[in-house]
Amino acid sequence: MLKYLARRLSATFLVITLVSMSVFGIFAVLPMDPAALTCGKACSPAVIEANRHRLGLDVPVHVQYGRFVKGLVAGREYGDGAAKFECPAPAFGYSYNRHECVTTLVAEAFPVTLSLAVGAFVLWLSVGVGLGILAARKRNEWQDRGATAFVLIGTSLPTFISGILILLFVALKFNLINPLEMGRWVSPLEDPVAWFRSFIFPWITLALLYAATYTRFTRSSVIEISSEDYIRTARAKGLNEQEILRKHTLRAALAPIVTLAGLDFAGLLGGAIITEGIFNLPGLGRLSIRAVLNDYDLPTILATTILAASFVVIANLLVDILYAYIDPRVRVAS
Repeated sequence: MLKYLARRLSATFLVITLVSMSVFGIFAVLPMDPAALTCGKACSPAVIEANRHRLGLDVPVHVQYGRFVKGLVAGREYGDGAAKFECPAPAFGYSYNRHECVTTLVAEAFPVTLSLAVGAFVLWLSVGVGLGILAARKRNEWQDRGATAFVLIGTSLPTFISGILILLFVALKFNLINPLEMGRWVSPLEDPVAWFRSFIFPWITLALLYAATYTRFTRSSVIEISSEDYIRTARAKGLNEQEILRKHTLRAALAPIVTLAGLDFAGLLGGAIITEGIFNLPGLGRLSIRAVLNDYDLPTILATTILAASFVVIANLLVDILYAYIDPRVRVAS
């Protein structure tokens, strides 16, 4: 297991390094001058050149990347003399449009996205897996038909449609959300009730689509595993259905679900853009969209892009470890 874990960690580190280099290189060759974007239309060439020096863009790309990596570990200084300032590690850069370190912007937005992702993840996994197991065990009965109807509704409604319907016809119509408080971040440590009220409808919006997908996937997996020879052997030995389901069926059926769940959760950590936009949540998704559409803030775009890619890569690592724990054959094959 230790050798398997060491190989996966090495591969993860290599992939994150290649991703960061690729993203950094792409942004470096864009036909835009970040230094020129830091001042108005009347900006003189001398001011642009001074801004380029302050941003560290007056050196080759490989030197810029080296400074970027060093800043992630040890922080980074910008400017000279009295105008010098520092962004502490991990330093993703400095946003001259907002006059803040990008790390500060990310640190403010990440708890919002994390709350949204974790709550939606728990909700859709509980509903999807539970309903899928129920539908498989009550095959062709009313429970199965109800689960099928739920799957059809959930997969037919895009997130932006279901979110708007929930917001307009449930939350606002029955005064379950104060429009003036929408988008106000409250830490669960300070006020758990206000935090829950702020996120319950975004959680439902995100979980609806995913829960429908997991219901269908879990039902198919449980039905397929239940027809295997070793399940029939377990029944022939006299084991009851609850024990067979817990010890044999679920262990095999949940293995592919772990893979799917890890990648879906990582995608949400990158920023649930549509849901954050509908409910005015100041998370990573809204931060990214604002940086692209309003500010053209390259350091912020670069940071959120690398973070989103890193979440997916790290989630793959965790999924591989869980998969190896669930099915020891994976460790041998790898």
